[in-house]
Parts: sequence; structure tokens; C-alpha cells
Amino acid sequence: MSAVLRPVLAPVAILILAALALWIGPALPPSLAGLKEAGAYFVLLAGAGMGLWFNRGRAFVAAVSLLLAYTGYRYALDFGAGSFATRALYTAAVVLVPFNILLALLLPERGVSYHGDHRWLLIIAAELLLVAWIASSGRNALSGAAWQELLGHWLLRTPHAQPLGPPLLARLLFCAAFAAAAWRAWPHKGAPVSPIAMGQAGALAAFYLGAEWAASKAVFGVFTAAAGAILIVAMLQESHRLAFNDELTGLPGRRALQEAMAGLGPRYVLAMADVDHFKSFNDTHGHDIGDQVLKLVAARLAGVEGGGRAFRYGGEEFTVLFSDATLGQALPHLEQIRASVAAYRMAVRGEHRPKAKDEGEKLRGHDVDEPLGPEKVLSVTISIGAAGPQAGATPAQVLKAADEALYRAKRAGRNKVSR
Repeated sequence: MSAVLRPVLAPVAILILAALALWIGPALPPSLAGLKEAGAYFVLLAGAGMGLWFNRGRAFVAAVSLLLAYTGYRYALDFGAGSFATRALYTAAVVLVPFNILLALLLPERGVSYHGDHRWLLIIAAELLLVAWIASSGRNALSGAAWQELLGHWLLRTPHAQPLGPPLLARLLFCAAFAAAAWRAWPHKGAPVSPIAMGQAGALAAFYLGAEWAASKAVFGVFTAAAGAILIVAMLQESHRLAFNDELTGLPGRRALQEAMAGLGPRYVLAMADVDHFKSFNDTHGHDIGDQVLKLVAARLAGVEGGGRAFRYGGEEFTVLFSDATLGQALPHLEQIRASVAAYRMAVRGEHRPKAKDEGEKLRGHDVDEPLGPEKVLSVTISIGAAGPQAGATPAQVLKAADEALYRAKRAGRNKVSR
């Protein structure tokens, strides 16, 4: 649950800070008062630059769309808050920002530029030309006055008495984009929560709040800046996840293990676990089945009790860290995990394997001595070596001792826990 909620905390915290900034804003000295309006430019530029640097197409599209929307609306205010140009640019901003984000969420993530595919550049250029044409309606013969009637349509008309407010079309697009972002963010098939998608949902919420009170420059500026800050934090969270978590198993990787080992106290246990005969298993059944085996073992290790935390060390090797336990306390929990893996029956995914979860469970519970036709039910075992700190030993030395204990378990016949 903490892994699911963690990406939500940052957008919520940023939105609360934005509201507090508006509340305490009048107390700022005059020299800093402009930050409430100009700060959005710097934050959104930083967000767009980070999206380009990290090659995150969806985050880049969101940041650029927000930046152009904010710039266009602030420019239009020079013509007067009640002018047609301001209404046109405001309407374009609140319609095109969720539309672009929704489109980016529906399309596959291929980075900012994919083999010379500059579709987003063309889309944004076309939107800029269209908005400029509409905003200049009535000012020259080329634009004409037809666009002024279009903004009076019930889909694009402000639904309340305020001069500015998201029209019905914008509200529908906001809802659709937010739902798409939430769906993208939610973990599917055991995958981790997507911080980028969660950040897009938070950015949409922040921009919508700003758009509801767009008549106030400060409110619109602060919440648009909050939208950019949410995107930046989401990209940092995504980068941290990719750097510290193993993509296949979802477990923390070796870099996360090294950080955890650096903060250990005098009492801890390190255990090394290895899948028995994994190379021959891979050669016999293929790498796809091998990946399933690694996921299975990782899922069992992730559920270790006694305060243990599992890491993927590399290949078919895993590490379990008990940060506050003795060897005698940790060994029963490691034995429980070993027995759990050995007792598990895995139905090999073939083209005829049932898709339904309950039918797959029946296959796993099937007696392996009975024929299963085209299906195969396999089982794997793991060997585990554990060690605790000796006098003057560093965590790296304890990890090496656990690795030596692992090889003693291998030599003793595998499917064992050794110390």
C-alpha cells in the first residue's frame, strides 16, 4: 500500500503548498510578489527541459502545453481581461492542455523524438496557428468574425456568471484526461505505480484549479507553477524508481541494497538466495519461462516475514536483509520462504493456457504425476545462505560470508538454508 500511495503524496503536498502560498502571499515583500505570476515560467521551462533531457514524451508534452497555455493567456491579458482575444486564448488553453495530455496518454510512450517522428512539433505548431487565427478574429480580413460566434456555442461558453471559467468541453476533456492518467498510473499485472502518469493527473488537477479562478493572475500563476512542479517531481520519482528498482521483478536492485547496507547497525542478517539449476532451466524451457520463475521467486521473497526486505542482486541471485534481527531469528523466516518456493507449482504459459485466474490456480494445484496434455506444471527450488556480523566485520564482508554459506547449501544438495 505504501508503494501505491507514495507517488500520490507529492502532488497532494504541492497542491497544499500552492494554496498556502496564496494564503500567505500578501505578506511577501513587494520585490518578491511577482513570483506568484512569473514563477510559472521558470518551473514550466525547467519541466520541459527535464522532459527533453530524460526523453519522457508524455511529461514533455504536458509541460510544453502548460507553458504555451500560460504564456498565451498572460499575453492576451494585455488586450484587456474582457477582450475577445483573452476569452479565445483562455478557452484554447483550457481545451488544448487536457486534449494534448489525453492524446499523449492514449498514444504509446516513444520519447520526445522517435526515429525522426516529429508529430508533436507539428501538432503544437498547428494548434498555435489555429489559436492565433481565432484570437485575431475581427482584427483583420483574413480571420473574419465567425470565430466570435463559435465561442458562444454552448460547448465553449462559460457555464456560470464569471467572465472566465472552463467551458463544458474543457471540463469533459479534463475528466477524460484525468481518468486516462489515473488508469495509466494504477499498477497493472503486478507492475509498479507509474509516477509519470500520477504526475500528469496531479498537474491536470492543479491546472484546473488555476483555470477556475483564472480572473486572478496570482491564483492562475501559482497553480500553473504547481502543475509544473508536480511534473518535475514525477520525473525525478520515475528516474529514482528506474535506478533503484529492478524492472522485471519489481524488487529494489543492488544500488538500493548498497544504500541500505550503509545504514546498518550492530545487529542484522544478510542472506543470499539463488535459484537452483537456473541455467539449465533456461536452456530447457526458454528465457520467457525463466523470467516467470524469477518473478515467482521475487514475489515469495518479497513476502518474507520477520522484518526482512528482499532485493534482486543480479541474474538469478537475490538478497534478503534483516536490519534488526539475529541469525537465529532470521533462519525460520528464510526456511519458510524456501519451503514456499519449493511447494509452488507453476503452470507454464503456453498458447492453450487458460486466461482465467481460477483455471490457472487449478493447474497449479494439479497432481504433477498426472498428465496435463499440452500444459506443463513445473516447480523450482532455491538455496539460501545467511550470515550475521562478526567482530569488526563490515556489511560487505557479511554479504560475502552469506554468499559462501549459499555455496555450502548448494554443495549439500540444494534446496536448503545454510549458515
